[in-house]
Order: sequence, then C-alpha cells, then structure tokens
Amino acid sequence: MERLNISVRDIQMNVKRYNSESDKKVVLLHGFTGSTNTWEEVISSIDPSIEILTIDLIGHGETDKPKEARRYHVEEQVADLHELFQQIGWEHFTLVGYSMGGRLALAYSSKHGVDRLILESSSPGLNDQDARIERKFADEQLAQRIIEEGVPAFIDYWEQIPLFDSQKRLSHKKKKMIREERLSQTAVGLSNSLKGFSTGEQPSLWGNLNSLHIPVTLLTGELDVKFCEIAKKMLALLPNADWKIINNVGHAIHVENPKLFATIVEDIILKEDIR
Repeated sequence: MERLNISVRDIQMNVKRYNSESDKKVVLLHGFTGSTNTWEEVISSIDPSIEILTIDLIGHGETDKPKEARRYHVEEQVADLHELFQQIGWEHFTLVGYSMGGRLALAYSSKHGVDRLILESSSPGLNDQDARIERKFADEQLAQRIIEEGVPAFIDYWEQIPLFDSQKRLSHKKKKMIREERLSQTAVGLSNSLKGFSTGEQPSLWGNLNSLHIPVTLLTGELDVKFCEIAKKMLALLPNADWKIINNVGHAIHVENPKLFATIVEDIILKEDIR
C-alpha cells in the first residue's frame, strides 16, 4: 500500500493506493463518518491484479476539514475528485460509492466519464422540494449538535439509529473497530459535511439517471428496506443497470460481509468487458 497526501485545489487529500499498476482499476468512496480504513477488510479479499484507490473525502479521515460549509458542496467535491484523478493519471476505472460516497460517485459520473459505477446503499438524493427542505433543516440541527456536544456524544447517538440495527449483531471486535473509526473524526469535519453535503442540500440527481448509459450495479442489503425501495426505483430509470440484494445484511454490506462484497466487485471488474 502506498499512502499519498495530494494537494487538490485548496486542500490536502489523504489517498491510499494498493497493488501494482494495472489497466483494471477501482476507486472506493466511503460513507459519512467513514474513511479509507473502512475498506481494509474488503481490499484484503480483492484480487491483487486490481489496482485500488481509496480516498478520505473532505471533512473525514486525514483529509483537510475546511471551516466553510460551502466547500463541502457536491460540485466542489466532484471538482476535487476530477483534479485528483487527473493528477494521478487515472482515466479508466470503476467507481464504487457507499451511502454518502455513493451520492458523490453518482454526481461525479453524471459529469465525468467512468467505466462502470457500483452504488452500495445509495440514492440520487431527494426529488421532492419539501422533503429536501425538511432534511436540510434536520441535518443542520444535527450538525449544530455535533459542535455543541462533541463527537463522542454524536457517535453514541449515531450508532443507535435504525439504519445500523443490523450492525449490532457484529462481533465485539468489529463493532469496536467501527466505533474507533467514527470517533477518529472531528466535530468541524462531520458538522460541515452534514451542512454542505446533506441530502437536502445536494441537488436531486433523479432526472440524470435516464441519461447515464454506463453499466451501473446497485447493491443493497435485504434488511435495509428503505434503500431496497430506492434501488428498485433507480433500476426502472437507469438504461444499463442491474440490482443485487445481499441476504442477511443491512445498510453497510462491505462491513457486515466484506468477503462477499469484495467478490462482487472483483467479479464485475474481472469478468466483464467494460471498456
């Protein structure tokens, strides 16, 4: 593994690069409260002939955490990724995004070319204006709570939301690992990520789906009813997509069954001609 600290526009981004140079490349984008570390178990099970790039998104991990929430807006993050890929010379790759990272992956793919898109428990945002306003307000309230109460108190709350109920079945060791990753974040980074990159702040991408002709794979856990419903609606609009429901897992498939997740990604990249 090669660790890179790359100057991208006005921030420093922490990046990890795995395996030898190959024409088969994949980029993995984490979710909210995550980092490059979230992918380590998955990476250990992926064929070493695949070159892998993981990125700490703005406000997370060891990447910079600007004080201005507008710097976290989706168009800013898309520009960051594009500059990053240009700097390292990556043009053809599969882009994988989980949850928040999936929204960013979809936004990036709507503007710039990738070979294939894999979206894990992701959505194109909110199409209803009232729902967007309501979500934006709720996320701003949560962001303020993080600043006032601190990261540990927020993580105590975050771990108990229904979206992560299935993670309570994980081993003590794995739950401790997930919690430590979440606790390693900063109040300003998480708060501004919520304010600047809220599902309520991000423009809806539902209208972009029918013009996205690259191959798209949607992954959802069978226990994650909300995102299974979202995937079903996305599948009806995407011209070139398939949808896999993973048994006995919830929102974070790559955490709850990393070996199976790695196998799915590996099979998509190695067994299908995407060029």
